[in-house]
Amino acid sequence: MQNNLIFENIIKKKIPAQIIYQDEKVTAFKDINPKAPVHILIVPNFFIASSNDINKKNKSILGHMFYIAVDIAKQKKISKEGYRIIINCNKNGGQEINYLHMHLLGGKKLKSFS
Repeated sequence: MQNNLIFENIIKKKIPAQIIYQDEKVTAFKDINPKAPVHILIVPNFFIASSNDINKKNKSILGHMFYIAVDIAKQKKISKEGYRIIINCNKNGGQEINYLHMHLLGGKKLKSFS
């Protein structure tokens, strides 16, 4: 299965996933290999390969993804203590699946990058 098809099949509910939120624009589900007690992926419901492929036509999806991430952080009760939102871009940036996606991580003290 091609990498990007994994997310497309989760969105269409053709393969199992713990979906915690879905609307007409995005789907959010638990990461199968979590790096924190809360590790949620938020993906657009239409294919965008990476953040390099954001353009005038689809740029509003990023705002919606951030809005949903913050809402989920509040629901999961990690907003007061803190959380991290990450978008990796391409191989050297750590992107493993060729489909734009946002990681919401929290529920513990996360390591600093500095």
